[in-house]
Amino acid sequence: MLYDAAHALARQIEQSDESREYKRWKAIIDQSDTSAALIKEYHRLQVTLQMAAAAHTQLPQEEVQRFSQLSSLLFAGSETSAFLMAELRLQQAMADVFRIITEASGLTMDLPGGQ
Repeated sequence: MLYDAAHALARQIEQSDESREYKRWKAIIDQSDTSAALIKEYHRLQVTLQMAAAAHTQLPQEEVQRFSQLSSLLFAGSETSAFLMAELRLQQAMADVFRIITEASGLTMDLPGGQ
């Protein structure tokens, strides 16, 4: 029964406005090799920065500066900005769902930056 509910939730997520909007913008971004490559590099740098922060290590200034410049470039573009905002909304929705499920299960999840 629990797995049936999980599959139903998966279908609802797939049909959600957040998911449909993300997929729509992803298809647009994927039509441009340049935009897709820049988004891929943005994600790589974002994860690198997050991992360094979690490990309390400092990244080379060049990497930080590259991320900052790339962020400015991507958020200045209408399509790349719309994609990143759609991605952020979907990520937030998924984080909310995860929090709700985790709280219902009674599991304690002490994540960095959590409350």
